[in-house]
Amino acid sequence: PATQEHLPELVSLFDLYRIFYKQISDKEGSKIFLKNRIKNNESVIFLAFYNGKPAGFTQLFTTFSSVGLSSVFILNDLYVDIEYRKKGVGEALLNKAKEYCIEKGYKGLALETSTENPAQRLYEKLGWQKDSECFHYFWTAPKA
Repeated sequence: PATQEHLPELVSLFDLYRIFYKQISDKEGSKIFLKNRIKNNESVIFLAFYNGKPAGFTQLFTTFSSVGLSSVFILNDLYVDIEYRKKGVGEALLNKAKEYCIEKGYKGLALETSTENPAQRLYEKLGWQKDSECFHYFWTAPKA
C-alpha cells in the first residue's frame, strides 16, 4: 500500500494516468489530491514496483451496496507506465485489489473504463464481468 513516503513516485504515475485520460498535466494538483486521500484514509492505493522502479498503481474507494447490505470497492484508477506494460504489472495490481477485497470482507470490486481501453481483455481474463444489464449515467455540475 502507498503511504505519504511514496508520494514522489506516485505523483509521477498519477500525472501520466491523468494525461492518458486527456487531462492537462498537473503534478502539484495530483500531489495535493493523493496526499489528502492517504492522509484522510479516503482511499487505498497500491503501488507496484518492477525491478525496484515504480511501474503502476491502483486506487480503491469504498462505497456501499444498499441492496447487498455490504461494502464495495470502486477500483477507480489503474495505471501501468508504458515501459512496464505486458509484464504482469496490471495483472498483479488487479489481483492485489481482489485479495484486499476478500481480506476486508467486501462484496466485490466495481470499475468502469473507456470502451476503447485495451485493458478490457485483462479484466475479463481475471474474471471481471461486463455489466450488460445496467446503464451508467453521470451528471456534471455547472462550473461556479
